[in-house]
This record gives sequence, structure tokens and C-alpha cells, in this order.
Amino acid sequence: MNKSDILTKAILKRLETVIDPETGANVLRMRLVEDLHVNEHGKVTYTFRPSSPLCPIAVPLALSIVDAIKEVPGVTEQDLTVVGYIYAEHLNETLKSVLSESSEEEK
Repeated sequence: MNKSDILTKAILKRLETVIDPETGANVLRMRLVEDLHVNEHGKVTYTFRPSSPLCPIAVPLALSIVDAIKEVPGVTEQDLTVVGYIYAEHLNETLKSVLSESSEEEK
């Protein structure tokens, strides 16, 4: 098993702890995180698809996912895209800003 496989497994385990408060199910079980890829340098690329286009908790849930992945040792960077949400464009801009600030703080 290579480094990216080990890191992917750790990320998936961590994401099991991120619970959608409306359903009580974790984000993996609900299939809210898609296309998860981890490269050998620890960069994590994935898609977040809220449970509905008008999901009232999309923003806090997206931030919870980002925070959970950030806590996994070996993660160096995240590239997140939100899809299927009415305010996806705005949320993507906000999350990119949050993620870039987070990367700069770690340096």
C-alpha cells in the first residue's frame, strides 16, 4: 500500500465522524463527498454535493468536511469543489479563500 492509499484510508475514516445534523448519518454514508483523490504529496482533491440544491446547512457542513480532512496527518493541501447547490459558485469562492488562508498559516 503506497502513501496516497494510506492517506486516503485515514481521510475516509475521519470523514465518517462528520455527521449531517439533519439526518444523523455521516457524509460518506450520505454520499456527499465524491471523487476523492489523494496524491503522493498529500494534496486532497474532492467534490462536495449537498443533499439538496437548497441545503440549509451546506456551508457549515462543507467547513466541517474541510476541518476534518485538515486534521489528518499528512494532508498538505485541499482542492474542494461544491456542486449541485444553488450558491455553489459563491461557496466555492469562500472555501478557496478559507483553504488558502489555512495553507498560509501552516507555512
